[in-house]
Amino acid sequence: MTTQALVQVLASGLLMGLIYALIAVGLSLIFGLMDVVNFAHGEFLMLAMYATFGLVLVTRLDPVVLMPLVAALLFVLGAAAYLGVVRFAMRAKANQGMVQIFATFGLAILLQGAAQYLFTPDYRNVQNTWLGGRTLELGGVFLPWPQIFGAFVSLAAFGGLHLLMSRTDFGRALEATREDQGAVALVGIDRNRVFALGWGLGAALVGLAGAVLAIFYYIHPQVGASFALIAYVTVALGGFGSVGGALVAGIIVGLVEAFTAVILPPALKSVGVYALYLAVVFWRPQGLFGRL
Repeated sequence: MTTQALVQVLASGLLMGLIYALIAVGLSLIFGLMDVVNFAHGEFLMLAMYATFGLVLVTRLDPVVLMPLVAALLFVLGAAAYLGVVRFAMRAKANQGMVQIFATFGLAILLQGAAQYLFTPDYRNVQNTWLGGRTLELGGVFLPWPQIFGAFVSLAAFGGLHLLMSRTDFGRALEATREDQGAVALVGIDRNRVFALGWGLGAALVGLAGAVLAIFYYIHPQVGASFALIAYVTVALGGFGSVGGALVAGIIVGLVEAFTAVILPPALKSVGVYALYLAVVFWRPQGLFGRL
């Protein structure tokens, strides 16, 4: 492999890794807050992509402009999912963990089925975007502008999330609830309100990722499943509940995937990611930055 080809693989893996991190961080945030794995996470991503597509058709604006609106819509969806489904699953008297799993899994099937009924299984894409099909050339290395933009959005989202968690009352309430759900009620924090806002925030983050992906990826009812699988691996690799771990693990996943696509046929590019995850599971089951 030439130096130029090596830099191309590294750059491509880094850009996609940052996008993977943005997809996964909401999942990690929700698990860290409630110890609940949202199996509808991929469907939230799919709905964000459809929302971007629909808003582009209605408003004739670019996905870059519509991104805050898509994030706001997904915030409402995430909060509604908690208030309408997860909140009741958490009240189960027995097998609460299994009830929560099947509740979010059932929500995923419902959302995917509704999307297939309403939008049909046809593949769609957002056309004539500002960034679509454009590349940046640096010394013979070609970087697609949509992925560059997605990487910057990811870094900005992680930076904003860090400031939110460390500098605001809501962030401190979120951290306190993550540490001890029972104790926060004693100091006047409404746990259900924090959970609802936490689910909204996690969904808003994946909404940003969906708006980015809609620029350069085909949209269909099953699109969330493949990205959700990568998100689960990323969260487990970085450590469930670790926001920083999601960022590092996303970059690792992107780089491993890029190098695997060079060594093996591109269709098998995920093999290296899952092999790495299995190795980490045997070596450090809690993930790179997680705590048991």
